[in-house]
Amino acid sequence: MSALANRLQRVWHCLLRACGGQAASLNITAGAKAEALAARYLEANGARILARNVRYKGGEIDLIAEHAGVIVFVEVRLRQHSGYGGAAGSITANKQRRIILATKIWLAGAGRAYANRNCRFDAILLGGLNAERIEWLQAAFTC
Repeated sequence: MSALANRLQRVWHCLLRACGGQAASLNITAGAKAEALAARYLEANGARILARNVRYKGGEIDLIAEHAGVIVFVEVRLRQHSGYGGAAGSITANKQRRIILATKIWLAGAGRAYANRNCRFDAILLGGLNAERIEWLQAAFTC
């Protein structure tokens, strides 16, 4: 096993212990599967994935892609049930601020080559881990 794989496995086990075992494992696994499904969906629809799981203090971006010449910052939301507004309703104003903060940091650093490009904030909404139940909201919110 590679050094990276060993490190990821240690981090995974640490997360499981810290977050309560199997329930946390199911949530993390579902989230990772949802993001992978969203990335495949975007690629199948002409996008090129530039980065995944970009995290900074104060914010995170699930996926960063290029689509039709535009840099797209994507929030992936998985909801099994439509309660509390469903997947779209879960992207609160606070969540939007956190994504925008992470975007600014990324564009000033790792993504500085894209800083002068047009960009937008999209959402991929999944009603379960089913490729048939994906909705791509382009320009889901603005900054």
